Amino acid sequence: MKLVVSVKLLPTPEQAVALADTVRTANAAATWLAEQARSAVRRGRVELQREYYQHVKAMGLSAQPTLHVIRKVADAFTTRAANLAAGNYGPKGSRRRERVENAPIRFRSDAAQPFDDRCLSWQHENCTVSVWTTAGRLKDLLFAGSADQLETLRMYRKGETDLVHRDGMWFLYATCEVPEVEESEPGGWIGVDLGLANIATTSTGYRAAGRGLRRHRERQRKLRAKLQAKGTRSAKRVLKRQRRKESRRAADINHRISRRIVVEAQRTACGIGLEVLTGIRERVRLRKPQRAALHSWAFHQLGSFIEYKARRAGVAVVLVDASYTSQTCRSCGHVDRANRPRQALFCCRSCGFVEHADRNASHNIAVRAAKLWGSGALSAAPAPA
Repeated sequence: MKLVVSVKLLPTPEQAVALADTVRTANAAATWLAEQARSAVRRGRVELQREYYQHVKAMGLSAQPTLHVIRKVADAFTTRAANLAAGNYGPKGSRRRERVENAPIRFRSDAAQPFDDRCLSWQHENCTVSVWTTAGRLKDLLFAGSADQLETLRMYRKGETDLVHRDGMWFLYATCEVPEVEESEPGGWIGVDLGLANIATTSTGYRAAGRGLRRHRERQRKLRAKLQAKGTRSAKRVLKRQRRKESRRAADINHRISRRIVVEAQRTACGIGLEVLTGIRERVRLRKPQRAALHSWAFHQLGSFIEYKARRAGVAVVLVDASYTSQTCRSCGHVDRANRPRQALFCCRSCGFVEHADRNASHNIAVRAAKLWGSGALSAAPAPA
């Protein structure tokens, strides 16, 4: 399966200038090519390469980076066409769809630039790379990463590598082809209930409380509002530094939660039952103060983290319909909205069974996952893109 390993580059000031000029030149060429292809009938890679290869190369690029620029532009048109066909920008005739169809495709000056093995080579013993730039070949460019990432990079790197400039720092995103672990037959199932009060609750008793993350987000929201109201240059600099702090913290928490769930499933030889949360923002009705928490919480991210970690560990994952799991008694099966008098309390009106509401729901999810697996359902843990 494919994984993406991120390592941080440590360039000298001269190397950083060369990298910045390379990315800026490549994206300027991509924007120019997209403008030329806008009125063309055919926008495939072959047609663009045949018509504009020499023009793009003359902008300061060598042969292989020129091909990557052409491929990037062709992929951008393909992606937009697929989104339009899928109705992601609204139905035909809608204002939003027409605005997207008529808008030119542009690339940010610091957008990522892909490289292959002809443009970039790795020296793992010295933790350096050699990369092509518009100023010539940069050698002995240092990079750093965690021990696990560097080992994965050394053993399994295969495919393209993206050069990324973010928040004043340089990164390389390398594609690695990691051997798959054979999926074992589950001896049981761990149900995982996801929510706002408790980010994740498992049927085995693990509960990840969301209070700390909610408080952090509330502090960040108030800080953003204060800085935006101030509007000075220094306030804008602070806003720029803070812009990804919340998302990084949430991703770190989701990584830790997903790792613990997958490790527990692997240790107990169990599969994982996850609730399908597609469309939850449209289904759930909340008061205005609660809407920000719902829309800022990374439902999909935690699920995807669990899925790819389970795939690496050989743990089966089944996605189940979570409808009425919080209203169903896991003891007698009675379904009633009144079974949940409070957010954290489940009290069955039929048999009197009492338990934490999220724990009860996680058991129901585990039961549904076992039934789906028994009926021949396949694991829903795909190889990461």
